[in-house]
Order: sequence, then C-alpha cells, then structure tokens
Amino acid sequence: MNTLVKNASVKVMLSYDYSHFEASMSLENEGGLLMSEIDEARKSCQRLADKAISQYRKAKQMAANRTDGEFKIQNFENQCKKIMQKPEGERTVNEVAMLKRYHDENWRDEFDYRYNYEDDDDDMPF
Repeated sequence: MNTLVKNASVKVMLSYDYSHFEASMSLENEGGLLMSEIDEARKSCQRLADKAISQYRKAKQMAANRTDGEFKIQNFENQCKKIMQKPEGERTVNEVAMLKRYHDENWRDEFDYRYNYEDDDDDMPF
C-alpha cells in the first residue's frame, strides 16, 4: 500500500556571519503531493535563503562604504580645493578631470551608498 502525502512542510535554515536566515513553506494538495513537488519547494526555500545571504552581504558592504563615505567626500573636496589654487597651466590631466567631476552637479551621488534589500541582483536565479 502506498501512502498518500497530502501535506508537506519544507524548511531551510542557514547561518552566515553570525546571522541566521530561514525560509519555510507548506504544501497541501488533497489529491496528493509528489516527492518532486516537495523537492522543488525545498529548492525554492534554499534559493530564498541564498538570496537573503547575498542581499545581507551587499547591505553589509554598503554600510561599510557609508562609514568611509564622509571621509571620501571631504578628501575629494580638499583635493579639488588644492587643485583650484594651482594655475590652470600647471594642472595635470588627472587634476583637470577631478575638477570637471567636482563641478558636475551630481558628483556626490558617487558616494551614495544607500541600500534597502532591493531585488537588483541580476545574477541570482530567482
């Protein structure tokens, strides 16, 4: 006699960098569930947990970048102010490029490291 499985539950738990990520789902079908359907649910949970870790890594990197961001902004501005004190003829090509970047209205956007777990990872298969 074959047992008809009508309800199944899958759970994936991962630990990464002292954080824990968990995904779980329940399946129900009065006509019965195939093992392949349960296995596919397990794979979906694994993908969600993997995605959580990927986004966690990115969020952690962005937080580190934000910490350095203010220093980088101050450093860039100070360098540009020193360059502006030089006569135009004595500026190097790199210095001219830095000033061009500095005079661009959006130069601060280069130091914008906000991230709110957006689903922008094209390389993730979900």
